Amino acid sequence: MRIKSLSLLAGLVLLGVAYPVGRTLGQAVYGSIIGTVTDSSGAAVPNAKVTITNVDKGVSVATTTNESGNYEQQHLIAGTYDVKVEAPGFQASVQKAVQVNVDAAVQVNATLQLGQVTQTVEVTAAVPMLKTERTDVATQFSEKQVEDLPVFNRNFTDFELLTPGTQLLGWQHASSENPQESRQIMVNGQHFSGTAFQLDGTDNRDPILGIIVINPNLDAVTEAKVTTADYDAEFGQATACVVTAQTKSGSNGLHGSAFWFRRDNNLTARDPFSQTVPLFGTKDRFIPDTLWNQFGGSLGGPIRKDKTFIFGDYQGTYQSSGGSVLLRVPNDAERGGNLSDLGVNIFDPYQTTDATHSTLVLDSNGNPIPVNPGQRTQFPSNTIPASRLSIPAENLLKLISGPNIPGSTGTAQNFSGSGQQVFNSDGFDVRADQYQTEKLHLFGRYSFARFKKSAPGAFGVEAGGPDLGFGFGGQASARNQSIASGFDYTLNPAWLTDFRFGFYRYRVFVNPNGLGTTPAKDAGVPGLNLDTITSGMPAFFIDGTGGFNFGYSLGNNQCNCPLDEEEQQWQWVNNWTNIRGNHTLKFGADIRYAQNLRVPSDRHRAGELTFHNEGTEGPTGGGLGLATFLLGDVNFFSRYISKSTDAAERQKRWFFYGQDTWRVTPKLSVNYGLRWEIYFPRTVAGPRQGGFLQPNPG
Repeated sequence: MRIKSLSLLAGLVLLGVAYPVGRTLGQAVYGSIIGTVTDSSGAAVPNAKVTITNVDKGVSVATTTNESGNYEQQHLIAGTYDVKVEAPGFQASVQKAVQVNVDAAVQVNATLQLGQVTQTVEVTAAVPMLKTERTDVATQFSEKQVEDLPVFNRNFTDFELLTPGTQLLGWQHASSENPQESRQIMVNGQHFSGTAFQLDGTDNRDPILGIIVINPNLDAVTEAKVTTADYDAEFGQATACVVTAQTKSGSNGLHGSAFWFRRDNNLTARDPFSQTVPLFGTKDRFIPDTLWNQFGGSLGGPIRKDKTFIFGDYQGTYQSSGGSVLLRVPNDAERGGNLSDLGVNIFDPYQTTDATHSTLVLDSNGNPIPVNPGQRTQFPSNTIPASRLSIPAENLLKLISGPNIPGSTGTAQNFSGSGQQVFNSDGFDVRADQYQTEKLHLFGRYSFARFKKSAPGAFGVEAGGPDLGFGFGGQASARNQSIASGFDYTLNPAWLTDFRFGFYRYRVFVNPNGLGTTPAKDAGVPGLNLDTITSGMPAFFIDGTGGFNFGYSLGNNQCNCPLDEEEQQWQWVNNWTNIRGNHTLKFGADIRYAQNLRVPSDRHRAGELTFHNEGTEGPTGGGLGLATFLLGDVNFFSRYISKSTDAAERQKRWFFYGQDTWRVTPKLSVNYGLRWEIYFPRTVAGPRQGGFLQPNPG
């Protein structure tokens, strides 16, 4: 039964695609005007001609009222319109400056007066926005609001936070994998990944991370809508909300914009905690250089008046941001094994020949003999003999700067690390619209965004360490692209159809600083730096009093490195609209084919080494992770290993829906529908590129 139903629905979709080109894009792209035409007595006026003209483009569409005096013109491009109503024996009525928004309906009613058709009554009063087609709960942002509201760094996804019921998540994705700065926002308590992003009616969300792919330039957005409840059956893949945005289209007039924002550190206040010592090589400079330049503009106009329009925009962001962090690093005495200033007793985890703990007792295989914590003896004066210090540990500590805050003693923070993050990005959109006839409209858009980011750790490029307030340390580059195109066509006043094609690609590389180098191998640590993919500084986590972290990893500085991510999706959408009396029936399909290649390093491929207090605790407790590190004992080790670098996934995602809007009266509409989502099992790109583990052979 399911197969037969699926075949029937697929056949209807294919029929829609094969039919002559369609007139109306879905409500995710366009808005609509509805209304009722009556005479002075309140009686319905059937067969009245309603002409709707786009003020900026000079493009007109026409429809007629039905036997109830109702009319409906769906899928109008967002903008300002004039609505003219004409009927034999009545004066014409013109409503000026009607604002149409995306995924919304404007009700324009007309009361005709007896008279000649050549006589015109012009109505200039503002038309209220009424939700007479749907019951969705939404917040609409006009073009002026998108352009004029003060949004830091011009981030489009911040508008979602202006919607009731939204809350910024306490953590955000690593900036290396999310350079477009999509916000992770909870909507009505739902997980952020349940938010669906649409741009020009096509999918604009990476489902792996749940983030926006193209974060549009504000100069390119004609308006946006955030729907948090009761969206139509046409929308799906959302449990939290649906964020729809529409890019601008050109007009008969030539219009453009330009902007430039510049910020530097001349008026920046010094952090009294982390910026307490002059920068390296200076005497009186405490704040790392910071310079942000963000600039761009837009231009739109006609190619052929009333027929062909084009719009383009560009935004560049070039930043060099200074950051600082306050930490504690081992002082000279501690690097030599004297940990008495930390106030914690440390115990020898191995058997030694005498009370000085200078010489280990070895077993027949030449390995030191461990001692149970309850039987361990304390290092004299909490000092590890020089002969027992790990040579690789000493070599690694040489890469970590010593204390640079004068007067710091004991366990107080004694190191101020400073550095700069460089973040450059370029992005642009180009859109063209063609009004071939009164019935046929075509459009196409291409969006491109490029990002490059680099930042050291607190201990420099080679040694890495905690980030400097940027949320990232390492090297990252990304390139996102999106295509949307389609057409809409009016077969007759009762039947309309549309088709859209969408494609996006999300591409990101992340690498640690020092790619190709072998610092662990050079320090004498075997088995870590084996090849290029395992190059760079591993991650070291030293627990407890006097402990610190260095190297590169998700846990150290949000560096999932190395990382190779390429996700792309093809999308075909076909919608049909049938206006039957006071019913507006819609049905359609959304067919998607997704591809994903993700080669991550959730644990750094050069290795992650942890040194716990327990490694040097004794009968009375105590123990220091730093002492464990100086002895060269690793308590926990992990690394991410995968031989394949091309094991990609594939998945088909098919969505079908049907809905009806019944205008019971001019004041009452009933909206109902059904949606069917099919997620096919994932497949792999080829043999030996993924699958399930076979327990017997492993």
